[in-house]
Amino acid sequence: MSRHVFSRGGEGLPVAARGSGAEIFDSDGRRYLDGAGGAIVVGVGHGVASVSEAIAGQARQLAYVHGTMFTTDVLEAYADELAPLLPLESPWIYPVSGGGEAVETALKMARAYHLARGEDRYLVIGRDGAYHGNTRGALDVSGRARLREPYSPWLGPPPHSTALHTTAPYEYRCPFPDTHPEGCGERHAQVLDQLIVEHGAGRVAAFIAEPVSGAGLGACVPPADYWPAVEQVCRAHGVLLIADEVMTGFGRTGAWFACEHWGVRPDLMVLAKGAASGYWPLGLAVASDQVHQTIMSGGGFTHGFTYSHHVVGAAAGRAVLAVLKQLDLVQAARDRGAQLDAALRDELGNHPAVGDIRGLGLLRAIELVSDRQTRAAFARSDRVVERVVAAGTARGVLLYSSTGCADGRDGDLVLLGPPLIIAESEIDELASLTSAAIRDVLG
Repeated sequence: MSRHVFSRGGEGLPVAARGSGAEIFDSDGRRYLDGAGGAIVVGVGHGVASVSEAIAGQARQLAYVHGTMFTTDVLEAYADELAPLLPLESPWIYPVSGGGEAVETALKMARAYHLARGEDRYLVIGRDGAYHGNTRGALDVSGRARLREPYSPWLGPPPHSTALHTTAPYEYRCPFPDTHPEGCGERHAQVLDQLIVEHGAGRVAAFIAEPVSGAGLGACVPPADYWPAVEQVCRAHGVLLIADEVMTGFGRTGAWFACEHWGVRPDLMVLAKGAASGYWPLGLAVASDQVHQTIMSGGGFTHGFTYSHHVVGAAAGRAVLAVLKQLDLVQAARDRGAQLDAALRDELGNHPAVGDIRGLGLLRAIELVSDRQTRAAFARSDRVVERVVAAGTARGVLLYSSTGCADGRDGDLVLLGPPLIIAESEIDELASLTSAAIRDVLG
């Protein structure tokens, strides 16, 4: 085998050969249950012929044109079919090549919007523990210390960066233990309001957050009063609300978009992962009509990527959208998500190293702790979740991991986000194998 791939996973990775539904098979014919959809990416499942045929057919007809020179029928059709599902007023869709690019695009849209209105707003507020991507701007607004640390000379407080950070809803480790659980959402909104006032509302362009936290804090569902209070703060100060639905969009949480669980109407959205279900590197930055019209009235949007507005990407997204609708996979995520939650609690609810089981739809997390009473995390040096993931792979189940949830360094999470087409029997198998992997490592 070639020795020239700069690997993300180190030596000795199995060679993936084919996939079908919620299963992946390696070159030795071994079967793996895909409990994480890769990085919570795969929605419609592996090996969907209609999607691969749409990609191949479009590539044969026309593989690439530059977005400044042409539009295409398939791109226009995809946007028209997606727009009615989005929780924005008359949305305008800017396709890119992934979540990081979508975040970068949305940040620039926020800046361009305020400039068009004659306001020099440039600060963006993210949340502690959040993850928005590994490009420089996306990493800057992210709140994951371990990922930011190697690049801290480029990031950090102004003037090195334009990002600020506020508290995140994390009910298992609530930052307001004195009053928890009463009024936590309102407390978070007060902290955000104070941060905006402290730095000057006329300087803050946007607030970016995941409706349900993804990789950083692991499927944390906010209290019911959180999003209404936060949205009100943003509106009061003229701060644009950016909903990062890279992981939660396209049915993952049992709604088309997680915003809908709380009736949130963002000004901007960023989407990826489930948009093309891994069949194509597709991301989407979406602007409300007001944001779009304001930017265009100010002279247009100074921004672009070589592979934005890609015709084959549009074909992939359109084909995936059709499968999501035809198989009613949003409802399936609700149903199978409830089943998975019950199965995990049955398998692991009393395990001494399982501190919390949480999530929404088919986005679920298991937080592992060294002491359930104190909620103390395992030391990072123990590499607990890495060992659990390896044990899962050995048993034939693919799990996703995250670290640092407790304090930026310590804290182990097992994330589950299987394809939305996963069968009832496979849900039970997933819970059983996940439990076995945890017990292999932690008894």
